Amino acid sequence: MPRPSGFHYEQRGDAVTITHHGRSAATLRGARAGKFLAEVESGDAQLVMARWTGAYRFGNERQARQHPRNRSGRR
Repeated sequence: MPRPSGFHYEQRGDAVTITHHGRSAATLRGARAGKFLAEVESGDAQLVMARWTGAYRFGNERQARQHPRNRSGRR
């Protein structure tokens, strides 16, 4: 599995917004935002943001479903 990339976060007041390639992926507020910021500072930021958003991998799965190898005659 390739390393996560394309994630950014922006802190505004007590909220943190995480984006992936410019699209909003998650918004964290209050204690969850504080916990996220502490974790980002202590580890690999891209990996932490990918894990906190949770749905970062679904785009690839949708594309794989359309691959000829995975069609097997179904439509």
